[in-house]
Amino acid sequence: MAKQFDSVKRRSFLNAMNAAVPVTALALGGAALANAKPSAHARWAPARHEKDDWFDTNQAKHRLVIDTTTTAEFGEGILYASNFVLVNKSDYGLQNSDLAVVVVARHGATPFAYNDAMWAKYGAAMSDLTKFQDPKTKQAPKMNVFTAPDYGEVLSSMGVTVGGVSRDGVQFAVCGLATSFFSGLIAKAVNGDAEKIKSEIAANLVPNARMVPAGISAVSRAQERGYTFVKA
Repeated sequence: MAKQFDSVKRRSFLNAMNAAVPVTALALGGAALANAKPSAHARWAPARHEKDDWFDTNQAKHRLVIDTTTTAEFGEGILYASNFVLVNKSDYGLQNSDLAVVVVARHGATPFAYNDAMWAKYGAAMSDLTKFQDPKTKQAPKMNVFTAPDYGEVLSSMGVTVGGVSRDGVQFAVCGLATSFFSGLIAKAVNGDAEKIKSEIAANLVPNARMVPAGISAVSRAQERGYTFVKA
């Protein structure tokens, strides 16, 4: 009888131990999960490239990048940039140095980041490529119309000019890929050398402008460096 009783006690003890094992394992597993380090994906950060460091050469309190791809969007882009600067001055008491604003000119907007000299020389070809005519003369522009102060509401910029926003510190990122494309087509139109024309254009951008490898990469890199994105 005693042996039978001992056997029953042993079975009860083993059953209790077996029941406790999953609970203990669950507790240990939960502790392990709680102490686990975040995965590599949680710590992702964009790579930094020296050619994009110009985005950080400021002490701005606010950063904004405006993406433009058409003639109308370029005008809207400089209008938005002007509004951003104006409101931050009037309502927030900030100065130009407190703001970092970049207008990206890519795709069909790219030629409007070229200065008047380039439009005087290649305006006919660029007018054909962009399907844009001077709204006053109804002919190919002989200057960059967004540099002129007397177009007012005829343009999407509503009277804001490239020079005006440049003086406020707004910068322009000009698409290198699109410039290569336009240079090639201009070269065919004028029987010139595409590489020489591209170099000439790169030396004749609007104020506060720089050629970047591609406008789309500038849009991406700016956001990776803390710029708020706006699509004109």
